[in-house]
Amino acid sequence: MCQIFAGQSPERYSSEARSVRLGGHVTSIRLETAYWEILEEVSKAQNMTLGKFLTTLHDEVLDLRGEVQNFTSLLRCACLTYVEEVRGNTARENALRIEATSAA
Repeated sequence: MCQIFAGQSPERYSSEARSVRLGGHVTSIRLETAYWEILEEVSKAQNMTLGKFLTTLHDEVLDLRGEVQNFTSLLRCACLTYVEEVRGNTARENALRIEATSAA
């Protein structure tokens, strides 16, 4: 029953830290490889580099909430949202591209 979960390649769930600049400050974000792959996919779909996507997302959360609590968890949930609600849904994918283009 759990083979789909237990049988994953260890590389998929190994964590990787990446250095990024957010709000003018360099910080390190540690995520599992699977999340970095999804974030790369999202940023590419938005015609942005990963760094630009992360900065834009961080800035948007600041505008909406006034602060960013646990950005790493936000990124994991953003990946889940993308996989559950956007990936494979042509209308949602197109809407995301249009929104990204109009924001640029």
